[in-house]
Amino acid sequence: MASQHDFTQGPIARQLFYFSGPIILANLLQVSYQLIDSLWIGNLIGANALAAVSLSGTVLFTVLSFVIGLNNAALTILSQQKGRDSGEGLRHYLNAFVVLLAGMSIGLGMIGFIFAEPLLRLIGTPEEIMPMAVAYLKINFIGMLFLFGYNFIGTALRSVGDSKSPLYFVAIAVGLNTVMDPLFISVFNWGVEGAAYATIISQGAAFFIGFFYIRRKRILPFTRPTVPAKREVLDILRLGIPAGLQMSVISAGILAIMSVVASFGPAVVAGYGAAQRLDSLIMLPAQALGTAINSMAGQNIGAGQWDRVALVTRYGFFYNLAIMFVIAAILYIFAEPAVRLFLKEEEAVEFGTQYLRGVAFFYPFLGINFILNGTVRAAGAMFQVLILNILSFWVLRYPLTYLFAEWYGQSGIALGIGVSFVISSSFAFLYYRYGKWREIKAISEK
Repeated sequence: MASQHDFTQGPIARQLFYFSGPIILANLLQVSYQLIDSLWIGNLIGANALAAVSLSGTVLFTVLSFVIGLNNAALTILSQQKGRDSGEGLRHYLNAFVVLLAGMSIGLGMIGFIFAEPLLRLIGTPEEIMPMAVAYLKINFIGMLFLFGYNFIGTALRSVGDSKSPLYFVAIAVGLNTVMDPLFISVFNWGVEGAAYATIISQGAAFFIGFFYIRRKRILPFTRPTVPAKREVLDILRLGIPAGLQMSVISAGILAIMSVVASFGPAVVAGYGAAQRLDSLIMLPAQALGTAINSMAGQNIGAGQWDRVALVTRYGFFYNLAIMFVIAAILYIFAEPAVRLFLKEEEAVEFGTQYLRGVAFFYPFLGINFILNGTVRAAGAMFQVLILNILSFWVLRYPLTYLFAEWYGQSGIALGIGVSFVISSSFAFLYYRYGKWREIKAISEK
């Protein structure tokens, strides 16, 4: 097999550095994918089209949250099998994931295609943009198999230590989408439907290229799909369902916080929205480190090398602090010009700048959550991480944001969110230090 890395031996600090780098770049490309899509649609079709796509994207993100959950389960189970050096176990669980994901993608694709309009009405889509939103959503549901497969291939490769190949596949998808968007939208005059076709074709191309690359290089032991064993399906669902619910908890928490922000008027909402766009870039290194640690710790847990699991976490912890404090300092200095990239209205720029400077040096504490959760997730503690996320958003972040906003006005929003980062990272550390996650069996024994 080629392009794999055995993380159960060798220098951990160097491995973590080189393994997480391509994940950061792949995540950056994913963010740019959405940004480029929005730029083409907004500029070539108009604001109504962009609104239609944004609302359709909300529905797609809800579906994708469960895919992310299953991918987190895949990363844990497959990396542990890799650490055990169990080729048979890796083959069996790969087959189980392929069968489950294929079934889910076909089923969800059909349901979503049929019920696209009712789903959009459920979230209050205005009538004037309904036809565009329905068309865009239906086409994306047709390509659901590509979306699922494209994401799973990247996850499976990272589980065996290959983070470079997924980066190339994401780059292919982004490159194709960048070219096809204006071609389908403007030259072929397909409008919003053209943007949707560009998305599923680019993801489909990346999926097929990734699949044939894996087969040719024999990186993963894919076989002809067969009915998986009951215990394999139960293992996947036992880890995948709570991991998927984590994303739902996060999405609902973000909406609740937005309700606090909205109470201060449109200028504050606009400034906060610009800050959140920057936030998605700021957290990329910590998120990538969390993914890398999940894979590296998973392999070592599978091999029973708990001393290396502790070292992986420790190096991730210090990498996070070093990187995130540097980013925080840069953000604090350049907050205003960064916000002005998105906004021109002075009142909105003022709040966005104030918010970013207020929360900047709290970001390293949020990064700690990604690091520690990556380690315990590698052991299979998906339900426990779900509880930590519920605590983080619903016991800490939303109530503290509400209280500090009541006490200090709009300037209290950043303070409330920042303080919640500190306290939630303390909870994550306490569970990592004293919790029983080391006793969890992610994979059922025969």
